[in-house]
Amino acid sequence: MAGRYKCNIDAAFSSHVNRTGIGICVCDVEGTFVLAKTMTYPCTVSVDVGEALGLHSALQWLGDMQFDNVYFETDSKLTTDIFLSTRNDLSEFGCIISSYRSLFSTSFSNSRVEFVRRQANVVAHALAREATSLASPAVYFDIPDCIENLIIMKCYKHVFPQQKKKESFSKTLKERVLM
Repeated sequence: MAGRYKCNIDAAFSSHVNRTGIGICVCDVEGTFVLAKTMTYPCTVSVDVGEALGLHSALQWLGDMQFDNVYFETDSKLTTDIFLSTRNDLSEFGCIISSYRSLFSTSFSNSRVEFVRRQANVVAHALAREATSLASPAVYFDIPDCIENLIIMKCYKHVFPQQKKKESFSKTLKERVLM
């Protein structure tokens, strides 16, 4: 696929239903929704393993569709740091990391994995929470209901980033004039 993309990934955990959910959301460089995917594992795993499984799932999915020029973003600093290091780890977590390092190097030539704060990853987190209640993976070509409001707010902030500052500046100016 041509162009540059941003892929946000997150994991959510439900001990109530004993599931780990993965949420993946792909947008273009302008922040426009492209597609999303949810998937679930029928067990609860550690946070580190869940986040690593999420990144692995995203790499596998977008690699299979021959995407490139992708910024993969996760709110797991540990997953990002271990991915970028050369350290080998023989744990379950380390095996997942090793697998997706190999996948990344063979499928993506102009891409990167980055850490983002949780506030920047709310769409993927909402998808991951939704995934814990689903029986099977789902691919969305249209914005799913569970993230529609988040996408609208994100687009609003993107189109009108200075709106709040302008409103407070106008209010302050009006207050000064009325004094």
